[in-house]
Amino acid sequence: MANTYKNTMNLPQTDFPMRGNLPQSEPKRLEKWESEHIYEKVLEKNKDGKPFVLHDGPPYANGPIHIGHAFNKVLKDFVNKSHAQRGYFTPYVPGWDCHGQPIEHMVEVTLGPDKMKATPQPELRRLCREWATKYVGIQREGFKRLGVNADWEHPYLTYIPNFEAGNVEIFKDLYLKGQVYRGRKPIHWCKKCHTALAEAEIEYSDETSPSVYVKFKLDAMPGIFEAAGATGDAYVLIWTTTPWTLPANAAVCLMPDADYVMVTADGSNMIFAKELVGQVAEIAGWESYDMVRGEDGEPVTLKGTELTGLTYTCPIRHDLKGKIIYGDHVTLDSGTGCVHTAPGHGQDDYLVGLQFDIPILMPVDDNGVLTADAGPFAGLDTDDANPVIIDWLREQGTLVAARKITHSYPHCWRCHEPVIFRATDQWFVSMEENGLRGRALDAIQRDVTFYPGWAVNRIGSMVADRPDWCISRQRSWGVPIPVFKCAKCGETVANEATFDAVIDLFYKEGADAWFTKKPSEYLPHGTHCEKCGCTELVPEKDILDVWWESGVTHTSVLRHRADEGLVFPADMYLEGSDQHRGWFQSSLLTSVGAYGCAPYKNILSCGFTVDEQGRKMSKSLGNGVDPADVTSKYGADVLRLWVASADYAQDVSISDNILKQVSDAYRRFRNTFRFLLGNLSDFDDQKDAVTDWSALEPIDQYMMAKTAKLLSDVEEAYDAFKFNGVYRAVYDFVNDLSSVYMDVTKDRLYSEAPNSPRRRAVQTVLMNILEVLVRVLSPILSFTADEVWEHYPEAMRNREGRVDNVQLAGWPHRADFVPALPGKDAEAQVLSAFGGALEVRDVVTKALEDARAAKVINKSQEAAVVVTAPQATLDALAAFDTAVFEELFIVSGVSFAAGEELSCEVKPAEGDKCPRCWNYRQLGGNANHPHVCARCGEALDAIGFTEE
Repeated sequence: MANTYKNTMNLPQTDFPMRGNLPQSEPKRLEKWESEHIYEKVLEKNKDGKPFVLHDGPPYANGPIHIGHAFNKVLKDFVNKSHAQRGYFTPYVPGWDCHGQPIEHMVEVTLGPDKMKATPQPELRRLCREWATKYVGIQREGFKRLGVNADWEHPYLTYIPNFEAGNVEIFKDLYLKGQVYRGRKPIHWCKKCHTALAEAEIEYSDETSPSVYVKFKLDAMPGIFEAAGATGDAYVLIWTTTPWTLPANAAVCLMPDADYVMVTADGSNMIFAKELVGQVAEIAGWESYDMVRGEDGEPVTLKGTELTGLTYTCPIRHDLKGKIIYGDHVTLDSGTGCVHTAPGHGQDDYLVGLQFDIPILMPVDDNGVLTADAGPFAGLDTDDANPVIIDWLREQGTLVAARKITHSYPHCWRCHEPVIFRATDQWFVSMEENGLRGRALDAIQRDVTFYPGWAVNRIGSMVADRPDWCISRQRSWGVPIPVFKCAKCGETVANEATFDAVIDLFYKEGADAWFTKKPSEYLPHGTHCEKCGCTELVPEKDILDVWWESGVTHTSVLRHRADEGLVFPADMYLEGSDQHRGWFQSSLLTSVGAYGCAPYKNILSCGFTVDEQGRKMSKSLGNGVDPADVTSKYGADVLRLWVASADYAQDVSISDNILKQVSDAYRRFRNTFRFLLGNLSDFDDQKDAVTDWSALEPIDQYMMAKTAKLLSDVEEAYDAFKFNGVYRAVYDFVNDLSSVYMDVTKDRLYSEAPNSPRRRAVQTVLMNILEVLVRVLSPILSFTADEVWEHYPEAMRNREGRVDNVQLAGWPHRADFVPALPGKDAEAQVLSAFGGALEVRDVVTKALEDARAAKVINKSQEAAVVVTAPQATLDALAAFDTAVFEELFIVSGVSFAAGEELSCEVKPAEGDKCPRCWNYRQLGGNANHPHVCARCGEALDAIGFTEE
């Protein structure tokens, strides 16, 4: 008979599979989305909504996507989809950075150095374009596999004519305002890549360098020391970690207010900072030394400013004289307090050199090789020169000490080799002209919201401290600096008419035309040099920094494509935290320079992806995670869930172990959806929903109120871009749903008559939960949410006017709940009141587990419990009928007793076990069905079941 009764139960029915088989099913769903043009349909649905434009920062088109790319792109998809789901108009144009040295380098590797040199520039540019195009396609497919919605067929690429013309538009604006200039000053130079580098293209890592202490011979003994009895030659003792720059020495810089003394050691009189005497003596290994002292026996001291103007013979070029100066950049952290100064090889040196009119010497060529001006070291590479120069100084008797130190040193971001500082003629954006620095700082403080909030200090300090921006590069593949030189006198020729001609040329033919056409073919007739009148002009050979190119996307994309719904300023830029000195900053400077405002209203910056131990991913460690491997093993939705679970403000760990944990969480979400769908298979919300709040039982009301609070919490988290807050809120809700409501209400769902008001009440609650969960999780679990949508109850699935994809379904609202919610105050009372009952349930559940372990009972339905509680607790619980607690505790009997502490006693239930619902109750209450309890008898009557 029991088996027969089983067939009368309302067991879950759904085709929604327990296992998602995401690696196999997701590609098919992508095909479905593409065929139904889901991106375009979402835009059409929200075309009248408020715009929210997240502007895509361009990844570099030089290889397959890595896990950092995936993390970044999925975060952007969360932003776009969560806004689109709430009715915002969200056009999203993806882009790629396609110019620059890395692509040119890969073409060189393919061709070989000799063939590379022999290849004409137009042909070389064609090969670079083909390389970039190849990886744009590869990366695009990788991003699409992650379920990211975008205008994939119409991306922006930095090599298309429209984009290249935008570069010239901004250059023209800044140049005519005096913001852009050509100057000779030291910049980061990569001798391997043969190009200048901007600050954003520098990475720092440890390097072992020589640390040398060298004495420079002064032209005369300072009078104050001579008066104190010092005789013989006088020296200033300098310290440097770049001996190869000594041929360019032109000054020694002191700390203005520091005390300097003359130390006598090893037969030499050396001036350096008093505070560092002991440290230097230890490093030099002086067995005995003393300071020149006055009549009072105290060391004679002079401030750095008082030594200014003394001259000395330069250490390498003995035909040159150097000068003692002072500067605020000098510290006493290490060294001697006397800084070797070569204005051609350092930013601080350059600036202090300008102040004191120190000449710029730069005896190093593009290859990092010392020139004839370096005297005996001509022809040596800068790295090779260090030990040779040190040996030479030792032979000259001017080397006081030499040792090795490890320190942070700038490296090229592409080849990862150490860079050098080298003064060359380059194009710069002035940070001071027209107050660019101050206006940029004002813009980010006044007009931009940062996520996380502290990031404003990061970009602010970088803008405040950065030198003028070097925007010229010595390469072939990129957008040229759009100016001309006079073939006769070398004067720069650039004016509004020439810029407009270049802009028109680039719009029509792209930047390639710069390298194939003569200026006379496109410049206005009669264009000539204002200085000498010559009409023969030579186009500039240098190209623009790729950071400039990506920095002008606010014009080349946002403003050029305004007819597609893009807006300026963008609502958000979202990239890694390194872009505070990269794209965020280059975009800011070009936008403030051209338009007087920031190009974005919000900046969201994320950390880096690291392994489980927090280590940076690298080939040498073998700890990298390939997004393609993740999607083929777990599916994109598991990867997306990992992104949602992480605090993106910090570095984010990923590993196979972490993905397994996320996969477990995914299964919990999936099983919850399966339970909801299975138990709603016979539910029609328009016919079966309980519309009277008072008709819901207390636990139903509690779950409705909890669902409303979940919706509120999720909305708040999405508004703050706290996607891990969305994840945590939904995960905790699903856990409670599973362990409490789903468990408690199974008896009603399975055992009541199909149309029983009590069963329909549970289904009504489950329907509300499903409607909320599938919509709020759609931005995160995009594939699974759409699959759930396809498996909705048949009555809803086939209803006329229903949208085909959950992304078109819109956002759930409190006003949509059925029955109508009683108001937030009433909901809070429901949560508080029933929350007390749940606290009692925890105690009862523990007691039932103990009783099972002691073999007192097998299942909880076999138990009756006696709950002892303080009177105040009993008074609160009195608001609910005993039947509420029998259902909540899943037992067959509940009674209460007063006592000091909350406790529970478990006893065997009275009555007999109903063979249909397994509860212990009085049997035989229904004449048609004498073997079951009265409730089950009514259910059997309702379905027309006849006893055999």
